[in-house]
Amino acid sequence: MICISLREPDYQSFVAALSGLEMAEIRMDGAKLSPAEVESIFSRPLVLVATFRPGGVRLKKRAEMLSLAIRAGARFVDLELQSPPAFRDELVKAARASRCRVIISYHNDRKTPDRPLLEQIADRCFRAGADIAKLACRVHSQGDCARLLSLYDQSRPIIALGLGRLGIMTRIVAPSLGAPFTYASLAPGRQTADGQLDWKAMREKIRALGG
Repeated sequence: MICISLREPDYQSFVAALSGLEMAEIRMDGAKLSPAEVESIFSRPLVLVATFRPGGVRLKKRAEMLSLAIRAGARFVDLELQSPPAFRDELVKAARASRCRVIISYHNDRKTPDRPLLEQIADRCFRAGADIAKLACRVHSQGDCARLLSLYDQSRPIIALGLGRLGIMTRIVAPSLGAPFTYASLAPGRQTADGQLDWKAMREKIRALGG
């Protein structure tokens, strides 16, 4: 399955972007959304991932918006491994009460750690309450890509993605290796992460692999 990552400025833009989609990540960071608008978005009968990345917004505000999304019907909530444990634990508890699955994500925009450290990071994600561990790391070589993709040799649900142009291949092959889903942008030029393809291009490349 392809999850289309949306980072829009306001409610109407999210509503327009969601038209015709089945699964999307709602990036609330950078958006001007009222509580009622958050509830409206996440009450839609779609598979939606609630995400609110750090940066310029108080932790309390992020927790409130994510809690609203969970209660309104988000199917997944994405929480950063690097976030304060109390913040993360409160939202994991809320997700469990609403049957919302938890993605604990790790981001490294500088490099891809070695395999033992990647395994430790994945372990930390699951200990923190993850149903799915997501690791997104900057890749500088095919070796970096191979190291990320090697994480799929375990039975736990993992999404391992490479950041940057070299990382595109990791996004394409992820579903065939066992990732619950992969990420794409709504259209060319609307990427929310370095290395994302637009969803139509992603769909064609996955189909070419027989996925």
